[in-house]
Amino acid sequence: MKVIKNPQTIARSVLLAEAEAIRHAVDLLDEQFTNTVETVLNSSGRLVVTGVGKSALVGQKIVATLNSTGTPALFMHAADAIHGDLGMIQDNDVVLIISKSGNTAEIKVLVPLLKRTGVRLIAMVSARDSYLARHADYILHAYAEQEADPLNLAPTTSTAVAMALGDALAVSLLEMRGFTRHDFARYHPGGSLGKRLHLKVSDIFPQNQCPQVLPDTPVKDVIFTISANRLGATAVVDETGSLAGIVTDGDIRRIAYEHDSIWQLCAQDVMTHSPVCVEPDDYAVAALQLMQERNITQLIVAEAGRVYGFVHLHDLLKEGLV
Repeated sequence: MKVIKNPQTIARSVLLAEAEAIRHAVDLLDEQFTNTVETVLNSSGRLVVTGVGKSALVGQKIVATLNSTGTPALFMHAADAIHGDLGMIQDNDVVLIISKSGNTAEIKVLVPLLKRTGVRLIAMVSARDSYLARHADYILHAYAEQEADPLNLAPTTSTAVAMALGDALAVSLLEMRGFTRHDFARYHPGGSLGKRLHLKVSDIFPQNQCPQVLPDTPVKDVIFTISANRLGATAVVDETGSLAGIVTDGDIRRIAYEHDSIWQLCAQDVMTHSPVCVEPDDYAVAALQLMQERNITQLIVAEAGRVYGFVHLHDLLKEGLV
């Protein structure tokens, strides 16, 4: 009779096996990891990552992480390398080969060709006594005693360890280079992550109108101004053009509850003095934080008393910051 297993039990077994293998990789870190980091840091070239099969896929992810964190890297498939792609390697590059066994046919062909070029060779390998490990300058020991599947065939634990070790290498290089949030933003200009790091208020507010009224503007005209510009608010400026306050549609509703008639009132009677503002050079994510803290949906963009415009919560939603 076929035994029906619980999927959650299987999943826990896989996750625990991979977690334990990664934890064991911590104990295997040695001076060769330090030497690898220093070699890549001191190189004026790129880190070329190669492998075959699932190791190639892991290599592509590691390359993507390296490039996004300040280490120039490129991927070269080991099978393609021995059919012409070896020409992409330059004298000052460093090569990282990923292979669980370190004994595949492609690796045995590729390693002598790489050694002939004189590049420094790093092996990310499970078997330290393998052909690859014996011919590498440095070894990153990605040991995996057994894969997570019951047949011990599907690359699971081994790829998890290799991926984690690649992350450890990338982050070590990041910190050693003094890589900053601004550096990260240069490499991630698109998407919500990049926008959080580089998008400024000045990139947003020019697309909006800049409604303004004088302090003695009648409430009826204030309402027309707010409605016409669809920002839910208007700035109040004095005769010199300096910011005096803000009137929001919420202010209008509150004052209507307090008075039998509001038509005899003017802007200065209903405005909020000293409104919360952002400056054009502030980051958009800072404007979002202010809105969340104050539970408001728009901010006046102003500097030294001069009103430049408005930024609205809808603008930040449109940019994907929320």
